Amino acid sequence: MSKQKGVIKLVGNIGGMSFYTSNGEYLARTAGGPTKERIATGSNFVRTRENNAEFGGAAKVGKAFRTALSSVIQTMGGSTLTASLTRLFKSINARASGVRGQRPIALSANKTQAKGLELNDKISFTSVFNAPYTVTSDTDRVEITFTIPSFIPINFINAPAGATGFRIAAAVGWLSDYSFDESTLSYEPDAPEQNSLGITSYSAIQPINNTGTTITLTATAPGGLVPDAGVSVIACLGIEFYQKVDTVDYLLAQGNAMRVVEVF
Repeated sequence: MSKQKGVIKLVGNIGGMSFYTSNGEYLARTAGGPTKERIATGSNFVRTRENNAEFGGAAKVGKAFRTALSSVIQTMGGSTLTASLTRLFKSINARASGVRGQRPIALSANKTQAKGLELNDKISFTSVFNAPYTVTSDTDRVEITFTIPSFIPINFINAPAGATGFRIAAAVGWLSDYSFDESTLSYEPDAPEQNSLGITSYSAIQPINNTGTTITLTATAPGGLVPDAGVSVIACLGIEFYQKVDTVDYLLAQGNAMRVVEVF
């Protein structure tokens, strides 16, 4: 590996050399390895193509998950969430039977795999909030109810420095199973019209020093949706922290956390 010097910086392959950037530095090395065309057609790369197809499918399902929870990911999600979701759905894919490179990605048959996933792997939800709660669903999985019985916040919440208030967020996403489509040579949702939908319900902002509070939040499927059997309902519970300045509550950048607490 060599560093590039001079005013003009190069990126790409030129004359058998590969020019690229890493951590803000411009580097160069001898180009090598199989070409993209060879990987796509060569008989020695069948397994590579199979793996690429399944990893691509896992990444696609992960993106649908993030879209369903897009309203909370900005404040709750961490920098490694994309990689964590790809890893999760690839592990689900690896459990399935079928032709390699075309195995389904069925969360509906592996719901416990997603339960407990932290949206930010650096901040565990239970490290900042450990009050008892329940999450229930009606028979059709249309209405998800989050219930936190009466608790004293200061006894069950580990708030960051400067926080004067908090609010609870209940986020629910609907995610279809995915199958390999030979016509498009890619993974597609089995129920596209029910896929990647989401809704979030919030409590009122409450003071950390509240003497006691009970919180009940309900998230109802949009548009009267009744999910198919191959559509999973992902229930997430999170907390945001605020600092009051004069009469205004400002969202803090630290301490916010959310996890998948149930999959119906």
